[in-house]
Amino acid sequence: MSRPASLEKRLGHRFADPRLIEQALTHRSRSADNYERLEFLGDGVLGCAMADELYARFPQISEGKLTQLRASLVREESLARVARELGLAQMVRAGPAPIPASVLADALEAVFGAIFLDGGYPAARRAVVRAFGALLDQLDPGNVEKDAKTSLQELLHARGKQPPEYHVVATHGAPHERSFDVECIIEGMRTTGQGTSRQRAEQEAARAMLDQLQ
Repeated sequence: MSRPASLEKRLGHRFADPRLIEQALTHRSRSADNYERLEFLGDGVLGCAMADELYARFPQISEGKLTQLRASLVREESLARVARELGLAQMVRAGPAPIPASVLADALEAVFGAIFLDGGYPAARRAVVRAFGALLDQLDPGNVEKDAKTSLQELLHARGKQPPEYHVVATHGAPHERSFDVECIIEGMRTTGQGTSRQRAEQEAARAMLDQLQ
């Protein structure tokens, strides 16, 4: 696999170890040397870098609003959109096209994990800000699209009900390539969601519950 010069240019980072970016763009269906562990690392790096940037950009807004802003940026839909804009859909070594949004989101997180290992946190933070620049510039703290878990909790609060409970009911795969099944429970009602992280599975379960309640 050749060095993805266009991706390096867009992210502002040239890899000292090109093997890292190759691994970040390889799905587990193609090789044992895949992006799963880098995705785990990149998820944490992305969350930290985004919190860092939002804290600096919006010094006057509350912790709750900052949390909503971050959630709107790091959800699967936003990650997949940024991944497509960076051209990852043409770079990821996965199964037949079209590549699912979940795989694009995972690969993008893996890329940030690879940059963190290759150049440290400052390089990873710069790459995150460059990649999400358009979405960051469009943010309106007064009009944030809420994630499914937040929307569900607010709906239940408005109806005088207790908040939902989330439980992991199953895990699949080896530790470095695990996926989760999560159950959302409200007064006897149950929905399930699946995802490559517990957080994503919880969001899917909450979305399914919202569909039932609304």
